[in-house]
Amino acid sequence: MNQLDTAQRARIVSALCEGNSVRATCRMTDNAKGTVLKLLADVGTACAEYQDEVMRDLPCQRVQCDEIWSFVYAKEKNVPEAKRPKRSFAKSACEGKDLVGSVWTWTAIDADTKLVPAFHIGTRDAWCACEFMTDLAKRLRGRVQLTTDGHRAYLEAVHAGFGVDIDYAMLVKLYGTEPAGEARYSPPKCIGTRMEVKQGDPDPEHVSTSYAERQNLTMRMSMRRFTRLTNGFSKKVENLEHMVALHFMHYNFARIHQTLRCTPAMEAGVSDHVWSMEDLVGLLEAREAAAERKERRVILK
Repeated sequence: MNQLDTAQRARIVSALCEGNSVRATCRMTDNAKGTVLKLLADVGTACAEYQDEVMRDLPCQRVQCDEIWSFVYAKEKNVPEAKRPKRSFAKSACEGKDLVGSVWTWTAIDADTKLVPAFHIGTRDAWCACEFMTDLAKRLRGRVQLTTDGHRAYLEAVHAGFGVDIDYAMLVKLYGTEPAGEARYSPPKCIGTRMEVKQGDPDPEHVSTSYAERQNLTMRMSMRRFTRLTNGFSKKVENLEHMVALHFMHYNFARIHQTLRCTPAMEAGVSDHVWSMEDLVGLLEAREAAAERKERRVILK
């Protein structure tokens, strides 16, 4: 079987990180669709494992959280009944490979270092909110100030993840009526906000979700799967998970932030240099080498 070398892999990864679709990446790099998807799955898994390992004991102090919508396979109203997952009382209506229709990506961002310490893909319910907040809390070093929007699932989730050791406020947006004739494409106009202190003593000057909302734009611009009104959506949720992991690896470690003049990972002390595309591919190659060594040990036994 032919295997791509590091340079070829780096070109494919670079094209995906810059917002190109899978098919566009195939044309640009002269590779088959299956080859690109296989590399995405492999490098996405390596990136997820690496970030899970190093995103620990982080010095974040002001964190903002938000959730961004996308869809898998088909929009919610068009999902066939046979494709819909069976709901469970013990778990949210399907995470993992069975998730189709509306999918929400939960993200957190540090307002100071612009680091994204945690993300979670699932539904927009209390179960996923708790999973996300519990994971986020384990990665932070000390007490933080947290701001979210008015989504009610955050209330129980923040308490489950952080307990009482947090300064937490909600920034609730107030919307006007939908614009006439444009309701399908334009959201209602935001006419104001209301701050609600939920726990601790958050500084009112830093109660904001601006960085989280700007991160949503970065995601839509950098991942074709999040672009609205196109056929670039994910056909399987696994592909979405791999692409999101790759995106945040590139954002945190390889992309110089315009304001910071370094990467978020460098600003947070997680990395000491700007990663290249070859470095990202190196995560996969190191994982492959470790798997090969393990297989050899099994054979020798």
